[in-house]
Amino acid sequence: MAVCVRAVVRVLVLQAAWALGGGQVRYSVPEEAKGGTVVGRLAQDLGLEAGEAEARRLRLVAQGRRASVEVSGASGALVVSSRLDREELCGKSAPCALRLEVLLERPLRVFHVEVEVTDINDNAPLFPAALVNLSLSENSPPGSRFPLEGASDADIGANAQLSYTLSPSEHFALDVKSSDENMKSLFLVLTKGLDRESLAEHRLLLTARDGGRPSLTGTVELVVSVLDANDNAPQFNQSVYKVRLPENAAEGTLVAHVGATDPDEGINHEFSFSIVSSVPAAKRDVFSIDPQTGEILLRGPLDFEEVRLYELQIAARDKGVPPLSGHCSVMLEVLDVNDNAPEVWVTSLSVPVAEDASVGTVVALLSVSDRDSGANGRVRCAVWPPSPFGLVATFAGSYSLVLREALDRERVSEYEVEVRAEDGGAPPLRASRGLRVPVSDVNDNAPAFAQAVYTVLARENNAAGAELARLWARDPDEAGNGRVSYSVAEGGAGAGSGSGSGPGWRPASSYVSVDAESGRLWALQPLDYEELQVLQFEVRAVDAGEPPLCGNATVQLFVVDENDNAPALLPPAGGGPGPWAAGEASSASSSAGSLWAWAAWGAPAGQVVAKIRAVDADSGYNAWLRYELWEPRGKGPFRVGLYSGEVSTARALEEADGPRQRLLIVVRDHGEPSRSATATLSVSLVEGAEAALAAAGAVSAGAGLRPAAGAEGGAAAAAAASATNVWLVVAICAVSSLFLLAVVLYGASRWAPRAAVLAGPGPATLVCASEVGSWSYSQRQSRSLCVADGAGKSDLMVFSPNCPPPPGPAPKEPPQEPPALLDTVSATRPPLAL
Repeated sequence: MAVCVRAVVRVLVLQAAWALGGGQVRYSVPEEAKGGTVVGRLAQDLGLEAGEAEARRLRLVAQGRRASVEVSGASGALVVSSRLDREELCGKSAPCALRLEVLLERPLRVFHVEVEVTDINDNAPLFPAALVNLSLSENSPPGSRFPLEGASDADIGANAQLSYTLSPSEHFALDVKSSDENMKSLFLVLTKGLDRESLAEHRLLLTARDGGRPSLTGTVELVVSVLDANDNAPQFNQSVYKVRLPENAAEGTLVAHVGATDPDEGINHEFSFSIVSSVPAAKRDVFSIDPQTGEILLRGPLDFEEVRLYELQIAARDKGVPPLSGHCSVMLEVLDVNDNAPEVWVTSLSVPVAEDASVGTVVALLSVSDRDSGANGRVRCAVWPPSPFGLVATFAGSYSLVLREALDRERVSEYEVEVRAEDGGAPPLRASRGLRVPVSDVNDNAPAFAQAVYTVLARENNAAGAELARLWARDPDEAGNGRVSYSVAEGGAGAGSGSGSGPGWRPASSYVSVDAESGRLWALQPLDYEELQVLQFEVRAVDAGEPPLCGNATVQLFVVDENDNAPALLPPAGGGPGPWAAGEASSASSSAGSLWAWAAWGAPAGQVVAKIRAVDADSGYNAWLRYELWEPRGKGPFRVGLYSGEVSTARALEEADGPRQRLLIVVRDHGEPSRSATATLSVSLVEGAEAALAAAGAVSAGAGLRPAAGAEGGAAAAAAASATNVWLVVAICAVSSLFLLAVVLYGASRWAPRAAVLAGPGPATLVCASEVGSWSYSQRQSRSLCVADGAGKSDLMVFSPNCPPPPGPAPKEPPQEPPALLDTVSATRPPLAL
């Protein structure tokens, strides 16, 4: 029952100590405890369940010196690991406490444990010497006092409280006095006069006994020699001298100046000073005294943190026979100065820190101490740079380095943190401890292209596998989070490209591909401008993070036209080209075609007899056509409009020109190298009436030109008509009707609204220079050209060349009209950029 009561009381005491100590656990263990001795059930006192101490790695963190205790991993108990010697650990300091830090992980917590090492009586009192010789004059009066050096005990408390006894003697007694500093002074007191003749030497045994249980003793033998004569001892001016010196006093500093007098005369009057003893005894060499003057000088360093109070026993011994001595005490108090810088210890460091770590995350645990006292030992701590980390005080001298601001590894990947400590001394002393805190990466940055839209130009007929462009996306993350792969996301071309579907729609991946690692854009097949002019698609860059992040860029691929299509001759239109044209020449292939037309003898220069119509599937300059007359060369009766394709008379036709003219016309584009097509035109020269009849027949038939194979039949028909007046009258009536019809149509078209006009006349503009000379717009107009099937042709070039007039009489200037349209059309192709 008594055991249970004691256990309950112990638990209550521990709980009370825990509450009062603010979370600090205190234990006590006697010194010299055997290894394995249980100091306390640490895991239980910290509120841990069975097995939790080992799972959460309950362990101790020592601060600069051997702790001699450890935590048992299995039970969580605090046990003795090595010999505990209180005198070795703490010296005379009391109480002797080991301050330990206990770390507990998951989550990280720190507890402060204080283990007090209690003293046992394991040290016996010890005198400085086993034998002490004293010389006393026989005429020493009763009551004379002779100081003795006491014993010392390394223990503390009751174990160090010494009591002294002297062996029985009728002449001597022992007087023990306690000073204010809890020190005892021993004096051998003469109780009865001495007689050297009856007893010249007295042997006494001085015993020191400590207060331990059981008590231990130490002895010293006092040998008192009785001397004759000199009966006056030197006397000091003060029995106790009190001195205060700072601990940084330099060597040679005057500690005190003691003085004494001796009433004797002669040699018995002369005396010298000496230091008899010091407390602590090991520091006796720190001081020296001048035997003649009594000046006490400092010969070694003082250390407030080691010894705060010195007691010196000074003796003045005369030169009489026997010599007599007087004694005094010098009490030296050491004053603290700020001579110890703070010390900073890192007890735990959790690195690297994730860049998405929350504010308040504990990065490191630190311990700060200063051996000085008072204001000199008060320490202030700060962290540099002040962000993104800060210090939080947990216990006295303990700090936590915590995260104050959000981290960004892409801005700063590693921090060099310095914890600075400064004490309150004057001047203050400082110490610092550097910490390297790396920041680990998380996938918080998506790949970003240098441009939102990439414009790529590719010539048609490129080789399959040709590199078109190189795309690059930057991801500032590292390792897998910054490793980017590329792919074609979406896009296409064709009839259904607006909705991504339709029978003519083709995905972009059928035209191009992108290298997943390098971002190189490759062509999967040769590109044809006539099939595809613009391909727009998206390229996606995805990193390898978890979860992966992506970025997109739009690629606009423009196919640049090459001159890979020769001009093609168009079939004849349903009607004549105009009031001056007798017909239109045409051929459906690029090879030479044979066409025919009529012209009347005597026709004036400049009269259009036919018009060659051709088209080029290319675009721009590659589709800009020019017409050249190859045969006959020289000054023939006909000429061809360089860009209109109109075949007109170069001069008045004569009978000498023959019944028929064969013209070889070449249609050539402006590409590099240029491509061409040829047409052969046979022009039959007839009388004016025959030409009108042929024109009427052409109008009624709906075609202006006929193949050359039917030319003989037409000539025979014309010869028969010339013999018959009836046919002449019919021809004249037909021509008149056609004239009236042409006038009506011309007036209707003249006054009809023009909804298709896109732009009116503009100022003259230089267009280009080529082998045909410099061209400029004298008047510029853009229109939509409509043909019979209703399809709009968007490629329309309207200009008037600055060409020299053709040979022969100049034609009459027509009324001021808009310039004629050049009938060179590239169906469904964008207009030539000028």
